[in-house]
Amino acid sequence: MLALQSCAGPVATQKDATASIKGDVVEERVPDSFAAKAEQGTVDDGWIKSFNDPTLIKLTGEALAANPGLQIAKAKVDQANGLTRQAEAGLKPTVGYAGGYADNQYKGSGAGKGGGGGGLEVSWEADVWGRIATDIAGSEQETAATIADYVFARQSLAASVSNGWFMANTAKFQYQFAEDIVKLQQKRVEVAEGMQEIGKGTERDVHLARGSAASAEEAARAALSSSEKALRSLELLLGRYPSADLKTADKLVAVPPPIPAGIPSAIMERRPDLIAAEHRVAAAFFKQKEAELLHLPRFSFSLGVGLNTINDAISGLSAGLFGPLYTGGAIEAEVDKATAVQQGAIAAYAEAALKAFKEVEESLAAEEHLLRRDEYLKIEVRENKKAYDQTMQQYKIGQITLLDVLTIEDKWIASRIAEMDVAGQRLINRVNLHLALGGSFEEKPVAAEQQ
Repeated sequence: MLALQSCAGPVATQKDATASIKGDVVEERVPDSFAAKAEQGTVDDGWIKSFNDPTLIKLTGEALAANPGLQIAKAKVDQANGLTRQAEAGLKPTVGYAGGYADNQYKGSGAGKGGGGGGLEVSWEADVWGRIATDIAGSEQETAATIADYVFARQSLAASVSNGWFMANTAKFQYQFAEDIVKLQQKRVEVAEGMQEIGKGTERDVHLARGSAASAEEAARAALSSSEKALRSLELLLGRYPSADLKTADKLVAVPPPIPAGIPSAIMERRPDLIAAEHRVAAAFFKQKEAELLHLPRFSFSLGVGLNTINDAISGLSAGLFGPLYTGGAIEAEVDKATAVQQGAIAAYAEAALKAFKEVEESLAAEEHLLRRDEYLKIEVRENKKAYDQTMQQYKIGQITLLDVLTIEDKWIASRIAEMDVAGQRLINRVNLHLALGGSFEEKPVAAEQQ
């Protein structure tokens, strides 16, 4: 047995499995620096603290403990570990026991005759060609991929909670602004009616004021609906009942300073989803090798020790050899299937890598675009508000009609809502950038190789 075991062929390594595809993706397609403007330096972990929002940190911890989707991902890790242990059992002997007893009564004899037996049996398959070891290596790579999926699920959940929190706060502030506009329009109706009574206004202005007030109430109701939807989505991530009663912040936090992005190729080593894809390439590599080894014979041994009767001890040792001669093309089909799976895993890895680079480039570009939009919108809001105040003064002294007021007012309202929206987008984009770069929300991130 030891001699046969020592003859087992070497098992290919993960490095053999992924070196080619990593070379194709990283060396041939990836530049030395990002196309979009990016800060130099190493990507930081613990990004969630950079927002200086204790409530966000608390909510993230709640989601990590109670989110059903993350619990499903953790269960898949446990399942994968069980499958790996099951595969590892193939290298170990199997020990079993059996026993029985029979009592026969013959007619006319008046006496019973019986007998019994029992014993142990040990069986083992010698992994001469490394087929079982290759199967184990493939299972280990699948488990490593599942663990990396779990790590990425944790990071994605933290990002989703952060984005949900910022969206809920933005929606709340937009609703509050909409409510302020409703009050403004209601006063406008009173002004229009009063001016008509003293002969400085027209009936048309009254109708316009009432219609504008109704429009403001409709917009406020729509804003309230959006706010409630944002809250329910966030509560669902937290594992809470979606009642839309989560208390939000009193103000939107400031966007943290620009962050270092590192170099593009480093993403391959940081992002857990790419690490998972790499492990799946390796797993497919081992499965293809295992399928090829099905052509070779198998060697098995068994040893039995036991009692045939009360007084007779028995023992036996047997060895077996089985080699496939003709299987109707089943082995060849298994090899072809495994080869196709391997090619698919390689293509999936390349696709995931390019998609990851796209996410980083888009987020980096959006950092600059959203910053500039925020600056322009602040100017637009300020100038539109001044124009609106001046227009209102002209309207009150009868120089212009209410229609002129509403035209300027619409511009001011639209620019203010857009300003709040872009402020929320900047926070969300920063979170997406952290996730795309592979930086963990934890200062001591969970490694993809650990549970």
